[in-house]
Amino acid sequence: MKIILNNILQYMAIYFIFVFVTYAQTPLSPLNDQKQLRSIYKELVEINTTDSVGSCTVAAEAMAKHLKNAGFDPNHLRLLVPEGGPKKGNLVASIPGKNTSLKPILLLAHIDVVEAKREDWERDPFKLIEENGNFFARGAADDKSMAAIYVANMIRMKAEKFMPERGIVMALTCDEEKIPSKFNGVEYLLKNHRSLIDAELAVNEGADNLVRPDGTKVFVALMASEKVFQTYTFEVTNPGGHSARPRKDNAIYDLSRGLANLSNFAFPVELNEVTKAYLEKMSQFESGQLSADLLAISKNAYDKDVISRMSDKPYYDNLLRTTCVATMLTAGHATNALPQRAKATVNCRIIPGASVDEVYQTLQKVVANDNIKITPDHEPVKSPPSPLTPKIVNAVSAVAEQIFPGLPVVPTMIVATTDGRFLNNAGIPTYGITGMFKDANGGFIHGLNERLPVSSLFEGQEFLYRITKRLASN
Repeated sequence: MKIILNNILQYMAIYFIFVFVTYAQTPLSPLNDQKQLRSIYKELVEINTTDSVGSCTVAAEAMAKHLKNAGFDPNHLRLLVPEGGPKKGNLVASIPGKNTSLKPILLLAHIDVVEAKREDWERDPFKLIEENGNFFARGAADDKSMAAIYVANMIRMKAEKFMPERGIVMALTCDEEKIPSKFNGVEYLLKNHRSLIDAELAVNEGADNLVRPDGTKVFVALMASEKVFQTYTFEVTNPGGHSARPRKDNAIYDLSRGLANLSNFAFPVELNEVTKAYLEKMSQFESGQLSADLLAISKNAYDKDVISRMSDKPYYDNLLRTTCVATMLTAGHATNALPQRAKATVNCRIIPGASVDEVYQTLQKVVANDNIKITPDHEPVKSPPSPLTPKIVNAVSAVAEQIFPGLPVVPTMIVATTDGRFLNNAGIPTYGITGMFKDANGGFIHGLNERLPVSSLFEGQEFLYRITKRLASN
């Protein structure tokens, strides 16, 4: 019996040492907070918020209910629905700061999602499914994970009676995924309720924390710059005619030749402070020729051979230059008639600071056909890079060292577009900070079977909890 008891005690000691070491290596939120987050996350994901049939208002109301039940003062909860957009509601919630002379910290996340067809997915896109260490659903990563984390963390701070030096404001907004939109939540709030979200700085999505295909985490991203979103319509029209009498000015052929020219064209390399810092840092993580090429580009010491090699690596190439790509195509009206119209949608992601007018002029030269009419679909919203101040860099670095010991923090530019562009233009510096690592495929965001590692959700919960408290404390 004594031997058995000693063995049991030894096993217990080993178990508690294992638990202690595991927790010390990956300090996560308390289990009750994780459980609450999972419940909120599941509810939010399973509310359809697509533009076609969904409702951001229903999702915002559901999140407001959680905060109200947690004891938030109704005066600190605002459900704001734009006129003419009953399904485009936004939620603003706040924890007041002790020093009212200081602007608050803004936590921004969008609750709308990209369309998803059930017949295309392996699983129901609007049911949260946990499988093989991943959460699967539309919005699992983009951006309902962040929205749910904010709600859970606001509840946690409320329960702790946390009194920050400066206030904390959370804004869950609609129509980030729809460009242009009459009901973009951030644009609407800035125009109609600026005082509710005016902030010293904002924490947003957009941080592409790098992970290797084998799951190895490489660095924590601090996104401080994003490309400018601009879409153009390429259109050719002519009288058409009978298909038995072909003519050389076929609208489809004209458009196709112009698009072929575009596919073979590359805009020149343009770098900014953020991309230079990023490429220099990445040269330390890569090896051989790639490492040398990255360092050369970051130092403006590159030649045609370097650029040619980088052009074969889309991950890096898209960071170096403006890109324009055809995304949609329609043409013709009958099988036995010459096309009277051929139309393509071309989406451009323009380097911050580059001239949008020059991009337009370049497209005209590239297609080299006066029959192709190029029309911008909307006015672009330019997005100046956010400054890499000691406050933001030191805060992210400190929390990264706590959660992911040894991982460096790397400034990045996202090649996509976020609602941060509206805030940056309004004088509110906005940074992509998430603490969540997707898989090497980027979590298939906007694609089929979108996913987020289960561990990443809870790492992000603790990361954002700590970064929020740190930024709000000074």
